[in-house]
Amino acid sequence: MSRRKQVKDKPDKTSPEDEKTTGQTPSEALPAQTFDEYQCTGNVEIDFPGLCALLDVRCVPAVGTKRPASSSSSSSSRAETEGEDAKDIPSQVKDTSHWSKPRLQVELENDDPLCAKCLKVSGWKVDEQIARVLQKMLPSLSHLQSLQYWQAGLTDPVVTSLVNTTPLCSSLRVVSLEGNTLPDHCFPTLLSEDSVLTHLSLRNNRIGDTSARAAHIAQGLRLNRALLFLSLCNNQIGDSGAAHLAAVLGEFALTHEEVVERRKLLLERSQSSSLRVNSYQTPTDPLPLVASSTSLKEDNKGTSKKKEATKKEEKPATSKEKSNKKSSDVKATPSKGVKPGDREEQPSAQEVQSSTALNEQQVETMEVGNPLLDEPLQHRAGQLFLPGNTTLASLNLTGNRITERSLPLFLTSVEMQGEDGGLLRLCLQRNRFPPECETYVKIKEVMALRYQRRTACDETEEEGQGALVL
Repeated sequence: MSRRKQVKDKPDKTSPEDEKTTGQTPSEALPAQTFDEYQCTGNVEIDFPGLCALLDVRCVPAVGTKRPASSSSSSSSRAETEGEDAKDIPSQVKDTSHWSKPRLQVELENDDPLCAKCLKVSGWKVDEQIARVLQKMLPSLSHLQSLQYWQAGLTDPVVTSLVNTTPLCSSLRVVSLEGNTLPDHCFPTLLSEDSVLTHLSLRNNRIGDTSARAAHIAQGLRLNRALLFLSLCNNQIGDSGAAHLAAVLGEFALTHEEVVERRKLLLERSQSSSLRVNSYQTPTDPLPLVASSTSLKEDNKGTSKKKEATKKEEKPATSKEKSNKKSSDVKATPSKGVKPGDREEQPSAQEVQSSTALNEQQVETMEVGNPLLDEPLQHRAGQLFLPGNTTLASLNLTGNRITERSLPLFLTSVEMQGEDGGLLRLCLQRNRFPPECETYVKIKEVMALRYQRRTACDETEEEGQGALVL
C-alpha cells in the first residue's frame, strides 16, 4: 500500500515544480491569434491553413508543393538514407493533373519552402474568405513570379482584392486568369500604366463585345509600357472589340483627361527641375537659400523669373553686412577651398553631391516609363497624338469572332509601328475569315519580315558586344 501511495503522490509533488520550470501548458503557451495579428512566414504550407483556420473556413483546400526535378530527387534520396517513408513527404507531388480534390498548387524555385515561384488555383471556387487569405499571404512570398487562376469562379470582390494585391508582390510579373467570367471593370486596373506585369493571360473568359470588355482592355493598353505578352484566346471578341485593340496599337489622339494629366505631370517635372537646380547651391550660404525659397513662392503665385531677379537686386545692403563673413568665404570655396574650422560645421562636398544625386534619381524614377512625357507627341487639328503602344510584343487573338472587316485596321496599325518597336507576334487564327484572305496574308508577311529583322539586329548586337569583350 505504501508503494501505491508513493506512486500516486509522485505526480502531486512534481506537478508544482513542473509548472515553475515549464510554465503554462502547451495549449496555453501560445495565445489565440486573430487573423489581422497573424504574421506570415512565407511558407505556404504553414500560412495558408493557419489563416484559413483563423477565419473558420470549413473546407480548406490542401496545399500541394512541387519542387524542381533536381531538388525532388535529392530530397527523396535523402529521405531514403534517413529511413523516412515516402508518405511522410506530402510536398512531393509528381503529377498535379490527377488531383481529385481542390488543392492550392505551389511550385518552388528550389528546395527552400520559402521560395515559392508559382501559385496555381485550378478547378475550385475562390470565395471571399479564401480571397482574403490570399490577399494577406501573397505579399510575403518575395520569390513569387507567377499567379494562375483557372476556373476559379472569380467575382467582383475577388478580382478587386487580387488587383489590390498584385502591386504588393515585388517579383510578380505573370498573371493568368483563365476560364472565368470576369467582371467588366477589372481590366483597366490590371493593365494600367502603374502595372508591372509583363505577361497576362485572359483566355476563355467570355469577354465578348456586348459588354465592351475588349474596350476596357484597350483602354488599359493605351498608357501601359510594361506588358509584353497578352493572350485573349477564345473570348468571343468580334469586330467592335478588335477595332479598339487595333486602334491602340497605332497612333491615337489623347483624351481630355489624358491631356489634363499630361499638364499636371509637366508641372511636377518643372517644379522638380527647379528643386534640382536649387540643390546645387551650398547649404550654408544664406542668400541663395532665401532666393530659392522666394523663387518657389513666386512660382506658386505664377510670377515670372524677371521678378525673382529684381528681388535679388533690391535686397538691402544691411542684410549683407549683418551676415557672417563666412558666407563670402563659402562662395570662394569652389576655387580656394574651405578652412579646416569651417569643414567641421558644414557638410562635405561628397554629402552635397550624394543628396543631389538622390534628388535626381527620384525625379528620374518618377518620369521613366510615362508615355505622356517620354514619347513624342504630334499636334494636328487641335489634338495631341501619341505614337501608340509599341511595347507589347505578342498579342494572341486566336479563336474569336473577328471578321475580314477588322483586318485592315490591324494592318494599318502594324505598318504604322515601324521596325524599331511594336508587335513581333500577332495571332489571328481560327477567326471568321478565310486563311487565304489578302489582308491577312499581308499581315503575316509584315510580321515575319519584322521578326527576321529584329532577330538579325539582336544577333548583330550580341556579336558586337562579344567583340568588345574580347
